[in-house]
Amino acid sequence: MMLSFFDQFASPTYMGIPLIAVAIALPWTLYPTPTSRWLNNRVLTLQGWFINRFTQQLLLPLNVGGHKWAVLFTSLMVFLITINMLGLLPYTFTPTTQLSLNMGIAVPLWLATLIIGMRNQPTAALGHLLPEGTPVPLIPVLIIIETISLFIRPLALGVRLTANLTAGHLLIQLIATAAFVLLPIMPTVAILTATVLFLLTLLEVAVAMIQAYVFVLLLSLYLQENV
Repeated sequence: MMLSFFDQFASPTYMGIPLIAVAIALPWTLYPTPTSRWLNNRVLTLQGWFINRFTQQLLLPLNVGGHKWAVLFTSLMVFLITINMLGLLPYTFTPTTQLSLNMGIAVPLWLATLIIGMRNQPTAALGHLLPEGTPVPLIPVLIIIETISLFIRPLALGVRLTANLTAGHLLIQLIATAAFVLLPIMPTVAILTATVLFLLTLLEVAVAMIQAYVFVLLLSLYLQENV
């Protein structure tokens, strides 16, 4: 029984071919394409409003140099939200529960922000490793600690997203299994359990959106330190 709980996180295959690429590419086919008409439909209007609001909120603390990343951050945000939301549907696979995928997204983007900082302002970028006013005996220790914390950032990005989504999916499956088992034995308790399951599903919808926003927000903060 315990093994079946974790089977949902295994990458699906068809005739030995992994289908994770299909799961990653599918969200982009769900968005309506903009038209050349003066008036758009409600879906396009809502989509444009959401993207504009998110872009303004994300780029507010960044200077002009960081605005070049607007398209990348907005696309990544929409991509992660869509994948996380589709993963809550029955009989679907959530690619963002795979640590390898999340690390594959986090490491290159974090490394890009680091390289930009070292290229544009190397003194300020290295200055983050040593806070101002540090006592001389603590300088070597603080440099080591700050260096470790710097290289842990992409790992924290990937693990945070993976752990939150994995925990939510496991909890939903556990409560759903409990409700299914209790239904013929104790219908009242099963109904209460199903109510808890419904509330937990609503919470997971919020978690799916919040975790995608936090992922992109932390990347923007890393970029802010280096531009």
